Amino acid sequence: MNESTTRDSFHAHLAGRVQGVGFRWFVRQAADGLGVTGTVRNMRDGGVEVWAEGEQELLVSFVGVIARGPTHGRVDRMHVQWGGASGRWRDFDIIT
Repeated sequence: MNESTTRDSFHAHLAGRVQGVGFRWFVRQAADGLGVTGTVRNMRDGGVEVWAEGEQELLVSFVGVIARGPTHGRVDRMHVQWGGASGRWRDFDIIT
């Protein structure tokens, strides 16, 4: 990473068919492939929550990937809030 690389973060809530279809595993695999850190977890409301941090360009790609979801999933709504990087994650983890 060079000094001109911007690191950001986002918090997202996804709704649709996002539980029981391997969605969290799909998100973690995408994050690992892009070098993004953070967490993903199922929510009681049936949605999925994602916290992610990384290079700005990679995060934009990551949002696009998770918006499509896995083969058997479906994202109907996605709300994303962007913010600055905090450095609080070292890896990307699934919270159970």
